[in-house]
Amino acid sequence: MLKFRAALFFFVCALGIQAQLPNTEIWLFELKNSKKGTSLLSPINISNRDGYDNQPSFSKSSKKIYYVSIKADGQADIYAYDLRSKKTLQVTNTAISEYSPVENENDHLLNAVVVEKDSAQRIHSVDPMNGIHEKVIDLDSVGYYTFLNKDTIIYYKLTEPHSLNYYSLKSNESKFLGSSPIRGFKAINRHELIYGLKDSGKVNYFIYDFTLQKAKWYCDYPSLNEDVFWHQELGLLKSEGTKLLRFDPTKKSWNLLYDLSSYGFHKITRFAFDLEQKYLIVVDNL
Repeated sequence: MLKFRAALFFFVCALGIQAQLPNTEIWLFELKNSKKGTSLLSPINISNRDGYDNQPSFSKSSKKIYYVSIKADGQADIYAYDLRSKKTLQVTNTAISEYSPVENENDHLLNAVVVEKDSAQRIHSVDPMNGIHEKVIDLDSVGYYTFLNKDTIIYYKLTEPHSLNYYSLKSNESKFLGSSPIRGFKAINRHELIYGLKDSGKVNYFIYDFTLQKAKWYCDYPSLNEDVFWHQELGLLKSEGTKLLRFDPTKKSWNLLYDLSSYGFHKITRFAFDLEQKYLIVVDNL
């Protein structure tokens, strides 16, 4: 029970408050492009139950959505939703908790942060066909992560204060990027990363160039919301309440992309687009 509570603190309670799990729903939208812009169509609640369903990501083929669900037994496991059949299958069923599943682009395994039996939090590679844990990256205290490329991992380290670091699989070296990061940080390409650092009541966003080993200030936003996404065409996107906002670097302003209040949304806490830009997945915190 102590290990489970620790996992909830780091993964669920963004405000640092140990409380009851939020009730979250995962919604899928189709995207339709026209001269007037992109429209959202055919909303589907793919979780559609009371409880915690969160941290979704698309497969590289855009055919599946992987996410985490916590059922009545309090166990966090990975599930897969098939966009064609509209069916959900359980991927893992273990005595340890898996979070943040993302398909590995090299071998189609799933990377996930796993809270191990001794409370260590490391990145495992899981076979999505049978749920077996194939590999473990020997890097502890991982809260959130992203792979910049096959050699470099960016990770949110559960230190005090929390910090953002990067780790080289080749050299086994870890280096510091900043303290008090938001949980959202994304690869722009194989040598650039965008991330946010909290500063009082705002978040400053930086782009780090690993070739130059230099960070450059990009923009800021006057709230501490932590969910962002880097869209290859639209650039930096963030959530704010029921809205998705886009930063326009030419005008240096944030503009409304979508407002999901008309769908009955309460608060967007995670969102992602598939690689083919056909779908949008959104988590609503009820």
